Amino acid sequence: MNDTDKPVAVVTGGAGGIGQIICSTLAQEGWRVVVADIDIDKARTVAEACGGVAQALDILDPDNVEAAAETIEREVGPVRTVVHSAATFQALKPAEETDIADWDRIVALVHRGTYLVSVAFAKRMAARGGGSFVALSSWNGVRSARMLAYCSSKAAVNLLIEGMAMEWGRSGVRFNAVSPGVVMTERVAERIRTGARYTTNPIEMTALGRLVTSEEVANAVSFLASDKASGITGANLLVDTGTTISQAWSLFGGIPGPRPLDDAT
Repeated sequence: MNDTDKPVAVVTGGAGGIGQIICSTLAQEGWRVVVADIDIDKARTVAEACGGVAQALDILDPDNVEAAAETIEREVGPVRTVVHSAATFQALKPAEETDIADWDRIVALVHRGTYLVSVAFAKRMAARGGGSFVALSSWNGVRSARMLAYCSSKAAVNLLIEGMAMEWGRSGVRFNAVSPGVVMTERVAERIRTGARYTTNPIEMTALGRLVTSEEVANAVSFLASDKASGITGANLLVDTGTTISQAWSLFGGIPGPRPLDDAT
């Protein structure tokens, strides 16, 4: 299949982290990937690795988002799916110690940025009668933590996705979210080892007894972006190895360990 025959997928925040893994996964699944990121040099590196195209994108700037969408549609092709992975994190701080400028920045990047990107691309997909949008949310949009700006913004993203699914559904555009738990990256492994961020080992707070991987998150995104999920819209898929469901179990007797194996099997 020639590149021009491949469906176009835009991945915002694709130059690093989970976004980079998503770019690679989509490319392997037959998409022509546009790596859209504010760091254009890193975006070019990722695009070269996955046979895609790099595009500068600043999700804080409405004019830039609109211009980027127009450029991609004109120079690469009609966008079939958008994966919105661009975001930020927040330091663990008490509410009274959170600077309002930092609060505004996080809310703008996480919530407002999702809105700007979704409208810019969805209106173009709707004009063609179909497409899909997958937002990277977080399990912290379902369960709160001492990151109030981040958690409340992710919760807002989840409800925004539901609203967008209704807004564009009759035009054939599907909207879904993927909410990862704590993802096992090198940074997370180091934080677990040193106790730099977690007061409890997050592995012990999962049903499966391990953390989710970036590849598992990317696979969930790939599914929701594809026609295999053609009947799914307005959903928030938790990919967290059972972190969210484990909370009450930790209070009442703990999470059961593995059953002993039957030697006869």
